[in-house]
Amino acid sequence: MKNILITGGAGFIGSHVVRLFVNKYTDYHIVNLDKLTYAGNLENLKDVENKSNYEFVKGDIVDGDFVEKLFDKYRFDGVIHLAAESHVDRSITNPMEFIFTNIVGTVNLLNAAKVLWSENPEGKRFYHISTDEVYGSLGENGIFTEETAYAPHSPYSASKASADHLVRAYHDTYGLPVVISNCSNNYGSYQFPEKLIPLFINNIKNNKPLPVYGKGINVRDWLFVEDHAAAIDIIFHKGKTGETYNIGGNNEWKNIDLIKKMCEIMDRKLGRKAGTSEKLITYVKDRAGHDLRYAIDSSKLQSELGWKPSLNFEEGLEKTIDWYLQNEKWLENVTSGDYKKYYEEQYGRQK
Repeated sequence: MKNILITGGAGFIGSHVVRLFVNKYTDYHIVNLDKLTYAGNLENLKDVENKSNYEFVKGDIVDGDFVEKLFDKYRFDGVIHLAAESHVDRSITNPMEFIFTNIVGTVNLLNAAKVLWSENPEGKRFYHISTDEVYGSLGENGIFTEETAYAPHSPYSASKASADHLVRAYHDTYGLPVVISNCSNNYGSYQFPEKLIPLFINNIKNNKPLPVYGKGINVRDWLFVEDHAAAIDIIFHKGKTGETYNIGGNNEWKNIDLIKKMCEIMDRKLGRKAGTSEKLITYVKDRAGHDLRYAIDSSKLQSELGWKPSLNFEEGLEKTIDWYLQNEKWLENVTSGDYKKYYEEQYGRQK
């Protein structure tokens, strides 16, 4: 049985990856390591928490001694590293938190893997999940490829860029078997409602203002989270060591167009008069260092490993909105902080 470590597995993307791996690979022992900050929620994994091949461990990757002991105990064959501070606005307010988690935490994991696999790296893999924001900003034309030069503009993207460079350095210097992927904006179920789509779904439902940065002309490429999890599965098992793969949804939308589309869908689903929710749009001062446009070229992943998105953005958006409307209790628990009680019950019981 292979022991696979998934860091940040109680978070938005991580919980989808954990669920996929636990259900698909019954011969793997999946260890989910999560610090359970505001964005980590064990309720995201209630459907797999009692599976025999799944185990949750609470811990912080910034604690090097803890990470070393964890690797020594479980003798991991693979690492899928998702744990990260990831919200740009938070990085502007508190950059040091991003430096410690995203850079120091990643190096702690790299060091532990290097020691454990030094004698026999065969069949081992350290997979680092990153972001398209490391590439900086595009104008109206162009697209990010795996060869695009790094040009991060926020403390968040700079910390992820640093981690990417360190992962490659450990491959080049120590021969560590690594692979990296850089993805576009994710959306879907179980996303913490500080991010645009779940935040606006919640605000529209509760008739709260919809704060739009600047004129809303910033463009993002949107990737359905279940498609991202499927790509991670393929890259972990079939990706070439030392390579980088870009993952995108081929769905470029201006923020204001996306928000208006959400208003239209929500009005229909909530039985409101068309145009009602658009009146909630409120333009606010633009974010500092706000990148104009991201767009991902995922042709390498599609041509070499056979991955492709399973649905278009409007289908995924409808599916996502339906999930949040059908899971109001989850949303209420997250926005109120009550989700923390679930951890206290579960972790106490496990002890």
